[in-house]
Amino acid sequence: MVDKDCIFCSLANGVIPTNTVYEDDQFRVILDASPGTRGHALILPKQHFADIFEIDEAVLRDLIVLTKKLAAAMKDTLHCDGVNVIQNNGETAGQTVFHFHMHVIPRYKDDGQVIGWKPGQSDPAVQEELVKTIAAGLKK
Repeated sequence: MVDKDCIFCSLANGVIPTNTVYEDDQFRVILDASPGTRGHALILPKQHFADIFEIDEAVLRDLIVLTKKLAAAMKDTLHCDGVNVIQNNGETAGQTVFHFHMHVIPRYKDDGQVIGWKPGQSDPAVQEELVKTIAAGLKK
């Protein structure tokens, strides 16, 4: 399904011109219009899925394989020192466009980007309860 009101559907399906790096029947890979670093790309499914909770598992499997190929190509051709693979779900998590997409961001020594979180402290009792809670959710 394609959402006619979704800008990423329009980008993924060639309605709006992009700097396309790769395209197949399921995905379009484009350079990010507001890149974090040189070569920052987005992998866009051509079908509309709002987030990880909606995306079809078969599409997700193919997407992670493409992500690996893209990251390897970036390392080989751009000579980056590393790669961030980022995917946000929900406004609180930083999602601003509600069409599932994967950021693949080449990283260069001293590139000035900060991508991460502030490590907290864990409580063994809380960790034990979280293990039980999350494990039970996976069994559903």
